Amino acid sequence: MSKLVISAIGPASSVQDGGRPGSQRYGLTPSGAMDRLALATANVLVGNPPFAAAIEIGPFGAAFTAREGAVRVALAGASRNADISGRAVAFDTSMTLMDGETLTLGFARGGSFSYLAIEGAVLGEPMFGSLAVNARAGLGSPYPRPLQAGDALRTSAASGAAERRIDLSAVADAPIRVVMGPQDDEFGDATKLFLDGEWKISATSDRMGYRLEGPMIKHLHGHNIVSDGTVNGSIQVPGNGQPIVLMPDRGTSGGYPKIATVISADFGRFAQTPAGRAFRFKAVSMAEAQAALRQFTEFLRTLPDRLHDIESFDLNIEALHDANVAGAAVSAVDAATWQIASAAELAPD
Repeated sequence: MSKLVISAIGPASSVQDGGRPGSQRYGLTPSGAMDRLALATANVLVGNPPFAAAIEIGPFGAAFTAREGAVRVALAGASRNADISGRAVAFDTSMTLMDGETLTLGFARGGSFSYLAIEGAVLGEPMFGSLAVNARAGLGSPYPRPLQAGDALRTSAASGAAERRIDLSAVADAPIRVVMGPQDDEFGDATKLFLDGEWKISATSDRMGYRLEGPMIKHLHGHNIVSDGTVNGSIQVPGNGQPIVLMPDRGTSGGYPKIATVISADFGRFAQTPAGRAFRFKAVSMAEAQAALRQFTEFLRTLPDRLHDIESFDLNIEALHDANVAGAAVSAVDAATWQIASAAELAPD
């Protein structure tokens, strides 16, 4: 066994996995990773099941140190500067931290969440079948709260397997697709305003809900309905007319009308949208949403087929210095070093 010790970490970082589905009828929120594709990518790089427990890292920086042995990890999700003891490392690759080495991560760029998977997965005691943290409910393991500096995660010792990389296409910069309803009839012409408007995610958002900033969506018959079930991506509209998109730590039911629902295939892309970045919604049919989910599920299934071994080599800096690969040095103020060929040298034989 080894340990991965958290040297530094920002807020909104916790252990997450595929969540705990199947218990919403008991009022138990599913939790789980905000971006399931990024979680699965990091896990398959180190040989874990796609939705095994990993570290979900929020927008701020973090640092992790291997103790009591080497630890093999992989990074995926929102890009950020990353290095191991000063040596730059890439995302969508696996890497091994030797005992005492520190992986340092900067601020997220172009997204909100990165995922650090550990070979053998994060170890802990499942709660209702999952390690996923929901701090409000006191659920999760090994720490039922956001991670803090000084926390230590028990890990399997690094196997010494060849490091891997994975090739993924760039994320499309397209509208977030939604299925309208189930209470879109409570908004009349405001549904057109919802689809035509430009939206931004408020900085006050969290894993329970993303508050949207944009046009005011007015209700036809008031903002209270008989509470009914919610899902990831349900878009409630409270009395102030500013929609809230429900996220994995949401309640299982709610009493605000829901104008639309983010489709499952786009949920991770929506979750990665940084606060303040403008985006739009696009309505699609239920059949289109189901087809997109089947395509997304198939893509997840094929992730292991996209892995490639990383060809490593040792670079001898001293030998490179002695090789004079740039040729003889030239001084701009010393004509003797310009190496201009004489007429005799240029003449043909």
